[in-house]
Amino acid sequence: MPTDAAYSRYVALGDSQTEGLGDGDDATGLRGFADRLAEHLAHGNPGLSYANLAVRGRLATQVHSEQLAPALALRPDLATVVAGVNDLLRPRFDADHVAHQLETMFAALTAQGAHVATLTFPDPARMTPLARPLTPRVAALNQRIREAARRHGVTVAETGHHPVVADPRLWSLDRLHASPLGHQRIAAALAHALSLPGADDTWTHPLPPPTTPAPTGWRAAADEVRWTAAFLGPWLARRLRGRSSGDGHTAKRPHLTPVRAEAS
Repeated sequence: MPTDAAYSRYVALGDSQTEGLGDGDDATGLRGFADRLAEHLAHGNPGLSYANLAVRGRLATQVHSEQLAPALALRPDLATVVAGVNDLLRPRFDADHVAHQLETMFAALTAQGAHVATLTFPDPARMTPLARPLTPRVAALNQRIREAARRHGVTVAETGHHPVVADPRLWSLDRLHASPLGHQRIAAALAHALSLPGADDTWTHPLPPPTTPAPTGWRAAADEVRWTAAFLGPWLARRLRGRSSGDGHTAKRPHLTPVRAEAS
């Protein structure tokens, strides 16, 4: 496996998590785990260039059809491919179809000489009980991701099963996107899986105890009602209208440009 000093062109493909939702905003700019991973890489390689082709709301098929060809044209030596969560939320989810889209991207990128990394997904029921019907879907997709990755020498960051991933502080208010701290942990998980210098397993460690106790009883129930009204309801309304959160959005960083190393 190359060291980080050997990587000179990093390209990220995916949906809203890779775009960076939950870490910054559209007015001030999104950061996200891919930006943070690029910054980590830049510590060992000041000449690193980075492109982020991800667009929020994209299904795995759309990531494949819209982002793979531009990614190949950039000739990356490192690529991250993270997609499938938007598919999990659709009524007619097909784990085999999603895995096929991911594997096609794995195959094309590795055949061109890129080292590819991906990750597994946590069970969303650990963040909200209303998501319990998604548990078997997540398990099925994760297993297929592992199998496809094994066939193509793709590095997998196993972010799904560590207890810390259920800590609410790692998630934004919508419980779908990581918070800044969550994005930091995802980047650290990928850096660790890639065996980058300075990376270790501290991303799996629990956070310090919260300063305020988690709500229980009627307060917890009230939180679920507020979450449904603020996030689940609008998401369902978009689906019924055939709209996506990504409508009108394009890749935030479509070209390879230099990266400045950051302290965190």
